[in-house]
Amino acid sequence: MRKYYISILTLSLISILSCNNQENTPYDILIRNGQILDGSGEKSFVGDIAINADTIAAIGELGRAQGKQEIDATDLSVSPGFINMLSWANVALIEDGRSQGDIRQGVTLEVLGEGSSMGPLNGNMKKEMKEGQGDIKYDIPWTSLGEYLTHLETKGISTNVASFVGNATLREYAIGIEKRPPTEAEMDTMKNLLRQGMEEGAMGLSTSLIYVPSGHAQTDEIIELAKIVSEYNGMYISHIRDEEGGLLEAVDELITISREAKLPAEIYHFKASGNANWHLLDSAITIVNNARENGLNITTDMYMYNASSTGLNVVLPAWAKEGGHKSTITLMENPATRKRMMDEIDFHVPPENILLVGFRNKELRNLIGKTLAEVAEERLKSANETLVDLIYEDDSRIQVVYFSMSKENIKKKLKLPYMSICSDAGSYSTEGVFLEQSTHPRAYGSFARLLGHFVREEKVISLEEAIYKLTTLPATNLKLKKRGALKQGYFADVLIFDPKTITANATFEKPHQYATGMKHVFVNGGHVLNDGEHTGTFSGRFVKGPGATD
Repeated sequence: MRKYYISILTLSLISILSCNNQENTPYDILIRNGQILDGSGEKSFVGDIAINADTIAAIGELGRAQGKQEIDATDLSVSPGFINMLSWANVALIEDGRSQGDIRQGVTLEVLGEGSSMGPLNGNMKKEMKEGQGDIKYDIPWTSLGEYLTHLETKGISTNVASFVGNATLREYAIGIEKRPPTEAEMDTMKNLLRQGMEEGAMGLSTSLIYVPSGHAQTDEIIELAKIVSEYNGMYISHIRDEEGGLLEAVDELITISREAKLPAEIYHFKASGNANWHLLDSAITIVNNARENGLNITTDMYMYNASSTGLNVVLPAWAKEGGHKSTITLMENPATRKRMMDEIDFHVPPENILLVGFRNKELRNLIGKTLAEVAEERLKSANETLVDLIYEDDSRIQVVYFSMSKENIKKKLKLPYMSICSDAGSYSTEGVFLEQSTHPRAYGSFARLLGHFVREEKVISLEEAIYKLTTLPATNLKLKKRGALKQGYFADVLIFDPKTITANATFEKPHQYATGMKHVFVNGGHVLNDGEHTGTFSGRFVKGPGATD
């Protein structure tokens, strides 16, 4: 019996000495007294977080522990870094790896590749990418998607990056922009390229079916490609074929692909666009809910504005776009097809609700900030003719903002338990080349608007639920390892922000304005944002999907 008591005493002393040694060994970073939102959606709690190198070393009441750097987070929230499920920062990060617009909102992972991706590329695609560059000029030393993402990491970026393989890119590589089914050899080429992308670390397959050439793919072709992704435990994600009158059929198509290919699927920026179609959202939600109840893993994402942003050319009739932009310009030069094009334009949003924000031709940039209706009035022409003229004069699709969605539908969507968050925009800086063009305020405000407007002011969902939608939910959907939550042993993508003041300052009139209220951002343990200011730290990494072979 005496030996038993001695053993217990010895073990107790060893435990005490071990704790003392831990307390006397300083952590790299110690965040004290923060209101911790761990990403689970459960109620927050006050505690401390310790970081060593790129990893969360401890969470809880760390008492006498010390940090080489200590931050007092009293009255502030501490959460995992946010995941941007649809980012267009692919070119902006080449120009400026700081990712200022998103970092200042707390985004620590940019997920790229909506329908098209930065690889794989063949020689002709590289040539066209070079010729199509706008204000940002860059070399293209990569060929595969994995090489592009590695290029970003090597160059230096402040956020982590990941990407889907775009079916438009696969099609362009194997087929070009022809509207036809692939041959057996072309299909094999696309499958092999997709396998390579998945093994390099892609998250899955993406489509953007309202655009050329992504939309040239029929359902059976997408299913065949999605089956490859299923082999690698990846995801299918889609800008579905129609977000207007054909919304329900488009949602059904995505569900069919998910069921037949046996893989999870997500709808990019889920919405019912155009006033006449707002009522369709309820039915679309019912379709998704029914699919989930039947065992399919269908999820969605959204941005926090009632206006979308894409090309002015999307309102042109389908036949005018199916050959690609160069073909559209050629058709505009023929008086007969030009007139037919104007006659068949379908304004799902009235011209007075179409805001011009981006031109390639510098001589047209004085029109930025005006509506299509205003420019038509200035030119003493119809909106239809003005639209065609502008696209021809700019020799581009022209970036515009469409005020096309219901504010009430935004709140309804946000409450969905499977809804993640995105920006559907680049991540810019309020300086240099980025000021040459306007943009949608979502580029600077989607995540801050969620926390400031919809959580704090409107109280649509709780702060805990919002953080879950920004972190653990998308990380789980993407099957990311050790990211998306505040847990010991996870990568130290950590935010400290003021929930009482976080605000999206960007507006449609003045979009180039940073969000405020984000105090500190750590990416893989690197202190990227310190007291609201960028430190110039580039600790972002290429985050790989579940099929990666290294």
